[in-house]
Amino acid sequence: MATDIKDTAHAVEAAAVMKLLPARPRLLALGEPTHGEDTLLDLRNELFRQLVEQEGYRTIAIESDCVMGLVVDDYVTSGTGTLDEVMEHGFSHGWGTSAANRELVRWIRTYNKGRPASERLRFAGFDGPLEITGAASPLQALTALHGYLAARVDADLLPCTTEALDRLLGADDRWTDPAAMMDPAQSVGQSAEARELRLLADDLVALLDEQTPHLITATSRDDWDRARLYGRTATGLLRYHFWMADTSPGRMTRLVGLRDQMMADNLLAVAGRGPALVHAHNGHLQRNKSTMRMGDLPLEWWSAGAIVSAHLGEEYAFLATALGTIRHQGVDTPPPDTLEGLLYALPEDRYVIDAPRLATALGDTRPVPRVSPWFGYSPLDPAHLAAHDGIVFVKDVPRR
Repeated sequence: MATDIKDTAHAVEAAAVMKLLPARPRLLALGEPTHGEDTLLDLRNELFRQLVEQEGYRTIAIESDCVMGLVVDDYVTSGTGTLDEVMEHGFSHGWGTSAANRELVRWIRTYNKGRPASERLRFAGFDGPLEITGAASPLQALTALHGYLAARVDADLLPCTTEALDRLLGADDRWTDPAAMMDPAQSVGQSAEARELRLLADDLVALLDEQTPHLITATSRDDWDRARLYGRTATGLLRYHFWMADTSPGRMTRLVGLRDQMMADNLLAVAGRGPALVHAHNGHLQRNKSTMRMGDLPLEWWSAGAIVSAHLGEEYAFLATALGTIRHQGVDTPPPDTLEGLLYALPEDRYVIDAPRLATALGDTRPVPRVSPWFGYSPLDPAHLAAHDGIVFVKDVPRR
């Protein structure tokens, strides 16, 4: 069995990854089973460099706030701001403190210097402006979309004025109260103002679409793309806040599903401008349904990867990352009867493996699911093996 598995393993290099796939995908998704480990991000960075140099990839998209990510994209494409400012203001979830993320941004900026716009690399966040404790106010996205349209179309076509938006939005802390995540009564998402804002946001997005021929000519496709991002974000946030105020049994399932839907919409937009490497948690990128428990409540929803894969077919590919140990978090050598244990028995420190071939090699020998001693690490589900295009295995993740 070990020989059969070894026959499917190759170095984690762009050329080896491409040999696993029927064609170069528009979105190549690389998952991770835990956050915050720069060892895994260093591997991502190296793979991205190879994809750029050997396969013509031009964008990297990561699990970070899509609006904040515009700060990073402006820096890497045109040098706006400083690296320190970008790391502080261009990432959500604390990702800006990562040395590996800093190196990624520095390398992209260096690569882009002196190159024409058509050859520059791009950066994108594809998560919504969402944190575990709640969601951002829709103010930034809505006012940016309104401002873009107000400067370029007849005022009579706008569904509202800036002053009306300001009045309906009110103070940001109305929207960002962390108590609303667990107590729907604390959310403003189903207030009369929020309901009116949802209609206005829908009208603004419709106007943006209707005026596309004029807007692309009057500004640029990049500016129009950015306005579309603001539109997706505004409508997505208002929808998310609406369900934060909901009291039905499906409330939490709707919230986690809406987050992945926002991710999927952003990824489909990224796919429209050429091949991209996508990096996020395995659970957001897999083709199978995602599951989790919140207290006694089991949740199940379609991941962003599942939604995107349904749209793109073979133009979406997913490499799940599995690992052996994170000893500084109490994750020790995996049991030999688990998937990670079988992979850990191979001598290489890291490699990529053909997941469907591995599933065939295992046959009726089904590994048992690994049980994680640490809530921050999610082992792979062996039952999903055949739905992955490949598995990147990292034997040991040291403390950094």
